[in-house]
Amino acid sequence: MGQIINGEWVKKSIVTSDAKGEYNRIPRSFLDNISKDHPQFQPESNRYHLYVSYACPWAHRTLLFRALKGLEKHITVDVVSPDMLDMGWTFETQFPGSTGDSLYGKKHLFEIYQKAQPDVTTSCTVPILWDKKTETIVNNESSEIIRIFNNAFNDLTGNKADYYPQALAQEIDEINQEIYHKINNGVYRSGFAKNQKTYERAVYDLFAALDKIEERLKGKEYLVGDQLTEADLRLLPTLLRFDAVYYSHFKCSRKRIKDYSELSRYLRQLGALPAVQSTTRIDHIKRHYFYSHEFLNPLRIVPVGPDELGF
Repeated sequence: MGQIINGEWVKKSIVTSDAKGEYNRIPRSFLDNISKDHPQFQPESNRYHLYVSYACPWAHRTLLFRALKGLEKHITVDVVSPDMLDMGWTFETQFPGSTGDSLYGKKHLFEIYQKAQPDVTTSCTVPILWDKKTETIVNNESSEIIRIFNNAFNDLTGNKADYYPQALAQEIDEINQEIYHKINNGVYRSGFAKNQKTYERAVYDLFAALDKIEERLKGKEYLVGDQLTEADLRLLPTLLRFDAVYYSHFKCSRKRIKDYSELSRYLRQLGALPAVQSTTRIDHIKRHYFYSHEFLNPLRIVPVGPDELGF
């Protein structure tokens, strides 16, 4: 594992912690947009490319939106290997479903960042939204990429489905904040905590938030309004990984999602969507977490099961 500093790959831990031992996620470094009136990045078919990992919940969001918005024919995709070791994400193709780098034949994801900006200092994360025309990164922040996918290509695809409707935007934003800090990032705060106190604080925050979502879902199909929204699609990747990985590997072990009546119903309902079925690879998910995090699992043994995943 590592990051790029002044354009050079440096092997170091990507788990950044504050003085209290609590995990801090590094902000993303490329934050541009795509729109008709953008001076550089306009919506065009086959111009843009996604670099993703099936294992990564943040990248999974972008794959979900790509499928739901009918962008598969317009935005191409490459999938990294689930093994993230000393050289970070790689384009090795031995693991089924890993594609290699179809654009440039690179060996490592960090080389894509170097190509975009030779002197860059950045963590080398997925997803990356890449512009083939100008050969640079448009955006590497998943929450912004899904907003781009939600509306930037509507005229091209004819798909007008809106997962961030203006009438629900404020409520979506509010629940997104809770979900991000206490659930999406909460599982990482639990798993990457450096001491007992910070671990317990993260775990209690996580399960308090899950309990709150459980109550919210009583008598409801979706988190906000009566339709599938961005809020659901930001929560879903964490739920899909929870029982198979976070419960044991990140010590989020008070309950499984399977043990919640409303959350498990909700997960089964959304898990049956074709967009979810086509983008969820549990083999990549389990391999990445249990094999890549040597500091949590030194023998790199990938567990068998669970037999039932709940979706």
